[in-house]
Amino acid sequence: MSTTISPVDASGPAPDPEPAADGGPRRIGRRLLRPGAAALSGILLFLSFPPRPLWWLALPGFALLGWALHGRRPRAGFGLGYLAGLGFLLPLLVWTGEEVGPVPWIALAAVEALFVAAAGLGIAVVSRLPAWPVFAAAVWILAEAARARVPFGGFPWGKIAFGQADGVFLPLAAVGGTPVLGFAVALCGFGLYEIIRQLRARRVTGAFARRSLTAAVLAVLVPVTGAVAALPLVDGAAEDGTATVAAVQGNVPRLGLDFNSQRRAVLDNHANRTKELAEDVKAGRKPQPDFVLWPENSSDIDPLANPDARDVIDEAVGAIGVPTVIGAVIAPDTGKLRNTLIEWDPEKGPVATYDKRHVQPFGEYIPMRPFVRLFNSDVDRVSRDFGPGDKIGVFDLAGTRVGLATCYEAAFDWAVRDTVTHGAQLITVPSNNATFGRSEMTYQQLAMSRVRAVEHSRSVVVPVTSGVSAIIMPDGKIVRESRMFTPDVLVDEVPLRSSLTPATRMGTLPEALLVALAAAGLGWSALRSLRARREARSEGA
Repeated sequence: MSTTISPVDASGPAPDPEPAADGGPRRIGRRLLRPGAAALSGILLFLSFPPRPLWWLALPGFALLGWALHGRRPRAGFGLGYLAGLGFLLPLLVWTGEEVGPVPWIALAAVEALFVAAAGLGIAVVSRLPAWPVFAAAVWILAEAARARVPFGGFPWGKIAFGQADGVFLPLAAVGGTPVLGFAVALCGFGLYEIIRQLRARRVTGAFARRSLTAAVLAVLVPVTGAVAALPLVDGAAEDGTATVAAVQGNVPRLGLDFNSQRRAVLDNHANRTKELAEDVKAGRKPQPDFVLWPENSSDIDPLANPDARDVIDEAVGAIGVPTVIGAVIAPDTGKLRNTLIEWDPEKGPVATYDKRHVQPFGEYIPMRPFVRLFNSDVDRVSRDFGPGDKIGVFDLAGTRVGLATCYEAAFDWAVRDTVTHGAQLITVPSNNATFGRSEMTYQQLAMSRVRAVEHSRSVVVPVTSGVSAIIMPDGKIVRESRMFTPDVLVDEVPLRSSLTPATRMGTLPEALLVALAAAGLGWSALRSLRARREARSEGA
């Protein structure tokens, strides 16, 4: 008959370990071990993100986080989670201080790390439950869901799913979007730690909890098996024919926040690249595109109000002879500015517009301006706030329905999905990252577009002013890519698709189910703790 040990009682917090019996240095070292492990887990999560192809580092990152948090009291879990959040988000978001100094960068990372701290608290709480890796992974997704919505409309940058564009779990994006993809990665990491914990218990005591080990093994095998099973959903075949698309990267004269003062030069750069493309087409060096895509802010001079800018665009679009999407700043006489994409017809001129729906706080508008000014006067560089649009962006470009998600919007699940459910056969993410220099920001954003391609089974075209422009197939593979701060025109034939993946059909349902699972785990743990206290009081009486 096999020998087993019972799982640790989940009714209350485990006692803190006894202080080391030897001298002070070793005791201090042991006390710093878990905080150091928590911070290191965050660093591993950061290193799993592009431009490094080290997606697999997320697994030991979550395993190490599981070790740091398992069996901890809630308060300790919060503190350890905060250290993990800082280790993750401080290096990930360093680009936010590229031109405005360290204060905004550190403030943003410090605030966003609070969500990771809350996840740490929750993971510590559920870590005593049977099959705790499942609940812990769901708690992580609960924290990501909250971070994607509050404050100021949320900041989902750094979702674990966005680091998996090269990973084996990527097909799960087509199953349930970024929440299911992120859940699978976290579950696998926590499951790896639980396997190690159970094997260590067997080595130390000669016995082990068979059910717990089985659950831990399943926590690793199920996500991997699910990803393999989801491979048929990653389909790059054309369903509605193909389209030849051109993405123009005009580049900027110089880096920095003075980008806006260069706006005529930037407009001319994109116009000139488009005219050069027309010459290459005429000479047979490049294929004739069905439509052309310019990046966000390619014309910061309002072409609807400025005749000179309109003439420059008319000439360029007329030369290539196909519909072209122009990224422009629209400045009405009154009210807020608009970050607008304009469909420009070679004969009729501007025929349709899309106003960016999720404008970026502290970048395109300044919340709490008087208070923020106390910490950084650069807020006044945004002298006039941008306002959001309210219409979903889908342009009909020469018979192809193209979904529009402007730059920052690519980070938000709803902003991309809306375009596909409204008929988009292809997605474009025009962006401007000239103010972030040669930082990793452009690679992080490109990875988002690759995940979106698989999530919705659509080709994605990313025209960027100066970063890395790309043409991405529905399977997430990049077939054309530019270099940073180098003028370029990318042209390729892409498949058009109209079928909907399970992720597209279900929308927020998978995320809601995972949030409910996290809530159930937290509630279950709270009830067990309450019952244990009542029993302890009864025994004491």
